[in-house]
Amino acid sequence: MNGRVLGIELRRSAAPWAGILVLAGSLAIFCLIDAVWWRGTAGWTAQWTSMALWTRSLLSFWWPLVVGLGALYGLRDARSRTSELLTTTPRPAWQRAALPAGATALALAVGFGLLVLVGGILVAVKGTGYLPLGWLPISLVAALGLVAGALFGMGVARVLPSVLTPPALAVGVLALTAMFLRQNAEGEVPTGPGPNRLAQLSPATVAPREMLLTLSGSVHLGQTVWLLGLLATGFALLAAASRRARLLALTPVLAGAALALLVLPSDPRDTYVIDRTAASLVCDGPVCVTEANRYRLAELAPRGKEALAVLRNVLGDRAPDAVREDTALRALGEDRPVTAGVVLVDFDETVIAKATGKDLTRALIAQGLAPNCHGHSPWEGGGTEDVAIQGLAASWALGEPRPVPLEQPGDDEYARRTWSEAEAAWTKLTAAPSAEQRTRIVRVRDAAVSCERNLLLPVLAGEATR
Repeated sequence: MNGRVLGIELRRSAAPWAGILVLAGSLAIFCLIDAVWWRGTAGWTAQWTSMALWTRSLLSFWWPLVVGLGALYGLRDARSRTSELLTTTPRPAWQRAALPAGATALALAVGFGLLVLVGGILVAVKGTGYLPLGWLPISLVAALGLVAGALFGMGVARVLPSVLTPPALAVGVLALTAMFLRQNAEGEVPTGPGPNRLAQLSPATVAPREMLLTLSGSVHLGQTVWLLGLLATGFALLAAASRRARLLALTPVLAGAALALLVLPSDPRDTYVIDRTAASLVCDGPVCVTEANRYRLAELAPRGKEALAVLRNVLGDRAPDAVREDTALRALGEDRPVTAGVVLVDFDETVIAKATGKDLTRALIAQGLAPNCHGHSPWEGGGTEDVAIQGLAASWALGEPRPVPLEQPGDDEYARRTWSEAEAAWTKLTAAPSAEQRTRIVRVRDAAVSCERNLLLPVLAGEATR
């Protein structure tokens, strides 16, 4: 097979449409739908690893579709009734199979590669400055999975030349992929109801929620072995000319699956692991962020020092002495551990993520006075009451004549009622003597550190004590 023949195959066959579908369909999903993949530190353009995981998560439906398209392409000779004619030619069967297989593999690799390239450009434009190598195997295994799935579909269709083969394969693989991906992504790491090793035979992954999570090396190795076996079986079935050859063609996929199940980890915590390099802390005095968010340190450090000075002025010895990015993994809805001595910074919280300049200083002061142990992310939402209380605390610490919200209250009834209650609490707070005001702020802080959420506004208004 030379370049000219391959070019003719690409122009005159349906092979390029598989790559075009993966590229155009994925970009349509990402760019035309304003969803969670555009938000937070684990967004698809936020970091290289999250970009690779988001593009790979789309394989949950692209992989079954590509298998079906490969099967449809594999029926070409049977539909044109040239199978017997081609078997009489002196050219070896594997050479005849290499042309459609190569065209399909090239189209899918280029299509998925361009998708990754677009994501990589968007990450680079954002300028995080953190470029790990761990994202490469994630994307390479995804591309291998697409190619292996398409060739397997082609091989099965060559053995079972029926119009029912493509839809049956697509639906069957979709059902298996859906079963494998019945994973609970709400925990600290994704977990599933079935055996973890079997779930990892699917090249698709769950959508990333934690910036610091990545796939372990054993997952990359096991999936590569399995997918290479699947690819070899697909090509062998495509080139097989006898029943014995077809039976022998099953050897690679069975051997690959057996070896993969020995290599793949059995515990979800060994599947999704923390990227230690990304999670390592980089500090400027008392202000620390992760290596992945090093680019944020230039702005956060001076604002963090200003916030610590204000907190020291109003709290004295009880004030925190450090600002640190939160790196603890937690399940959705789970409280995060907060301490009185550290101001935790979570760049997934909208107040911190959007704040710049003096607004960032305000947000850090607010987090130091009324630490939010509930943690809000693009996956959770909420936080209306927490943000309102933090706005009151920051306004008090800065000596402002009236409360200034950290972010504009929403238009819904709950948001308006919450801010109205917060303003009423502010009126009662500022009407008290200075010593009493400080006492209430300290009590609010103690209640927030203890995650006693319902006490914060009553304590601030002097209607409850701890």
